[in-house]
Amino acid sequence: MARLSARRIALKALQAWRREKRFADSIVSEFLAKTELTESDRAFAFELSYGVLRNLTLLDFWISALRTSQVETSLRDILRLGLYQLFFLKTAPHAAVNETVDLAARRQRPITNGILRSAIRRQSELLARADAQPSFIRTSHPQFLVERWEQYFGIEHAEELCKWNNLPAPIYGRINQLRIDQKEFFRHYPESRPVIGSPGLVEFRVVPTAAISGGHCYIQDPSTVIACQILDPNPGEKILDACAAPGGKTGYIAQLMKNRGIIAACDRDPDRLRIVKENMTRLDVEIVHTFAHDWPRSPIPPEIASMAPFHRILVDAPCSNTGVMRRRLDVRWRLQPADFLSMQKRQLEMLRALIPLLSPNGVLVYSTCSLEPEENEQVVRKILTGASVLRLEEEKRSLPFRDGFDGAFAAKFIRTA
Repeated sequence: MARLSARRIALKALQAWRREKRFADSIVSEFLAKTELTESDRAFAFELSYGVLRNLTLLDFWISALRTSQVETSLRDILRLGLYQLFFLKTAPHAAVNETVDLAARRQRPITNGILRSAIRRQSELLARADAQPSFIRTSHPQFLVERWEQYFGIEHAEELCKWNNLPAPIYGRINQLRIDQKEFFRHYPESRPVIGSPGLVEFRVVPTAAISGGHCYIQDPSTVIACQILDPNPGEKILDACAAPGGKTGYIAQLMKNRGIIAACDRDPDRLRIVKENMTRLDVEIVHTFAHDWPRSPIPPEIASMAPFHRILVDAPCSNTGVMRRRLDVRWRLQPADFLSMQKRQLEMLRALIPLLSPNGVLVYSTCSLEPEENEQVVRKILTGASVLRLEEEKRSLPFRDGFDGAFAAKFIRTA
C-alpha cells in the first residue's frame, strides 16, 4: 500500500472528482482503500475533500480576491485546500501553509506560499467581504438553485436550507426488529439514542459497525421511512418495490410485513441489486425476490408479470436528490436547471408503466428525496390528470429547515378500478 498523507489524498480526490463523473464519497473511499492511514488521518482526508466541495464558491471568491490574475486549475485545488484549513478548520497557520505548499509543484510553491500568507494577514477583511456577498456565494450553492428555493420557500428558509446542506450529516439507523427488539438493542448498544418522534429510529455518534454487520440496524435517515409508513404494507401481501437499491426501504417493508408475504424488488443496475441481496441476507429478510429491470425501458419480466396484480407498489423514483445534499454533497455542482423537467419525464413514464400492475383498491406510493415541485407536486397532478383510475389519498413531506431531517416527499394513491 502507498503511504500518502491525508492532504495528498484529498488533493488527488479533488482532481479526480473534476475529471470523472463519479460521486465524491466513492472517489475518496477508493483512494483511502489503497493507502495506509490512521483512523484520524482517514477522517482528516474526508474532512478536507468534503469541506472543499461544500465550500467551493466561497473558497474561489477568496482566491479571486487574493490573486486577480488567472489561477491555473491544478493550483486552484491546492489553494482551496489551504484556505479551507485556515478559514474553516482553524489549522495553525504555519502547519496549513507549509503542508499545503508541499503539495504544489516546485514552480507553484512561491505563489502558493505568497497567497496563503496574504490570506492570513487579510483574514478579517476577507471574512467581512464574504459576509457581504449574496447567499449563493456565502453558502456555496449554484445561483439558480438558491433563487428557485427563495421563490418556493422564502428567503429565510432558503438560507437555512443552504446552511443545512453544509453541515456534517448525523448518523441515523433503523432498528431491524426482525432480528432484535428495541429493549435488547439498547442493552447491546447503549451509545445509541432514540430519535424523538420516530419510533424504531436511533442516532449514533460514530458508525455502529457491529450493529450493522450483525444485522441489528440499517443506516438510514428518518425521512426515508415516510414512504414505507404510508404504503402501510400488511403480512401476507404481494408488494412491488420498483426501485429498490440499496434496500433500506425494502428491508423496512419486510419488517412491517413481519417477514410474511412477497416483495418483488427491482433495480436497473445489477451491481446495486447485488447490494440489495446482501443487505436482505444480513437483515434476515426472507420474502424478497430480486429482479434486474429498467422501468419502463424494457419489457416487464415474465416473473414479475406472473406475480401481478400487486396489493401495493412503492415507486421510490430516481430524482435530483436536492433533499439529501447534506449527504451527497457534490450533487449541487452536477445539477442543471433543465434536469428537473427531464427527471419529471422519467418519473411519469415509470408511474404509467406500473399502474397496470396494481390491483383494484391497491395502494401506489410515489416518493422522492427531492425538494422540487417539478418532481413532486407536479408529478402528482400530471399522473392524476392522465390516469383516471387513481385517487390521491395522502401527501407527506420532510423539509430540513422545518423537520430537522433530510428532505423527502411521498404521495399515496388508491386504484379505484
